[in-house]
Amino acid sequence: MNRDTRDLRDVPGSSGPLTSSDARNPQATPRLVNLPNGLTVLRLVLVPVFVAFLVAGGTGSRIVAFFVFGVASITDFLDGQMARRSGMITDFGKIADPIADKALTGSALITLSALGDLPWWVTVVILVREVGVTLLRFWVIRHGVIAASRGGKIKTVLQIVAIGLYILPEPLGWLRSATMAAAVAVTLVTGVDYTARALRLRRAAHGQLVPASHDRVPDQVPDKARAVGTSPPDVPPAGRAAAGPAPGAGE
Repeated sequence: MNRDTRDLRDVPGSSGPLTSSDARNPQATPRLVNLPNGLTVLRLVLVPVFVAFLVAGGTGSRIVAFFVFGVASITDFLDGQMARRSGMITDFGKIADPIADKALTGSALITLSALGDLPWWVTVVILVREVGVTLLRFWVIRHGVIAASRGGKIKTVLQIVAIGLYILPEPLGWLRSATMAAAVAVTLVTGVDYTARALRLRRAAHGQLVPASHDRVPDQVPDKARAVGTSPPDVPPAGRAAAGPAPGAGE
């Protein structure tokens, strides 16, 4: 096994054994070129291929478009899980993954509406929500990451299933309409929930930037030192300790 393979397999959080280099550097930066990022790039590459078969028309092209869309959707589920389990989360993946998701979903919805298969208002509602949530994610990303909720996962599955039903050449009547209606409803509800959580995260992050109160400084002096009215040599007097902010208060 070469060194590159070992480094990818034995990173912290993976199922592989830890090495001495992992012990010396437990928080090593993941490599940019890794399997999760490769799946994200593959999803981006499949978008124009999917659109080309969808607009080509004909039963055969629609079936091929359906399978291409399915493969791209599967990479959406795999890349995030693999990155989290193997510790290969990178800044590129954080940015490229939501862009690839929106590119796949957006291209499918816009193409279906342009072909007259899907009402435009459905496409507009879903895309406005998806783009808005993506912008919110970038807005608060320096304060923290908002974990995917169960509603968000349900929304993603409903959207994929609904779009897949509209891609198929055979009209499925009420089934695809009902599935798309459920997808739109969950999309709106989860969009409101994500917005509320993003605002709470930003307010909480701003609250942590408030400097520590001076009232807490005397508590840092050991009880024995306070009892005799003096400070130990290695503990500065309260007056000097209060002159500046506590360590990390501005971080």
